[in-house]
Amino acid sequence: MAIKPKNITTDGKREMTMQEFRAWLGRFDTDKDGKISRQELSDAVRGAGGRFAWWKCRQGLRSADSDGNGYIDANEINNLVDFAQKHLGVRIVNF
Repeated sequence: MAIKPKNITTDGKREMTMQEFRAWLGRFDTDKDGKISRQELSDAVRGAGGRFAWWKCRQGLRSADSDGNGYIDANEINNLVDFAQKHLGVRIVNF
């Protein structure tokens, strides 16, 4: 599942709203528990065309998982934005 936003900026980053980012990330929630696990985040990184998915997944989980339970829940998705903008080639607008 590749990221399919409407706009690609001049620096090659894909621009999407926070709502689009949440919807895209939600597609990887395979067990539909409302949380993103390490494996689901790794699948999302691969879906974005990212290399070194295991490393990026580990870094993303560390940066976003503020309660340390090993999952990114709805309250922590905003923490994932900075990681996504640096490592997944997206730019989140209007958040």
